Amino acid sequence: MNVLNIKTPSQTTMVDITTKIQQVVYEQNIKSGICTIFIPHTTAGITINENADPDVVSDMLKEINKIVPFDDHYTHMEGNSAAHIKASLFGSSSQVIIEDGKLVLGTWQGIYFCEFDGPRSRKVYIKIIES
Repeated sequence: MNVLNIKTPSQTTMVDITTKIQQVVYEQNIKSGICTIFIPHTTAGITINENADPDVVSDMLKEINKIVPFDDHYTHMEGNSAAHIKASLFGSSSQVIIEDGKLVLGTWQGIYFCEFDGPRSRKVYIKIIES
């Protein structure tokens, strides 16, 4: 298992980690298999979405913050219920196929670490199963 360390700069952000994940695949010399990316945090998540236009990330964060506002009279004592809800909506893991030593992603797709309770130091676990 490999671990990526990520420092997030703000309360909510989406960090493109595609290149870092691909680097792990190269370093392990994996030609074919499955890459699982797991986020071990209850206030952060992962998603695969467009990475060509940064406005997509801005729009996604704007809308998720409307759907799940930070202050909505939640009862959780730590005051970060919105982050927990957002993390559950996005999910904590994703799998990507590896073929010919490369992540199999669409032309515009990237893998994003999604921060909902930052800024923080976070971890991303990567497990590759070769086939």
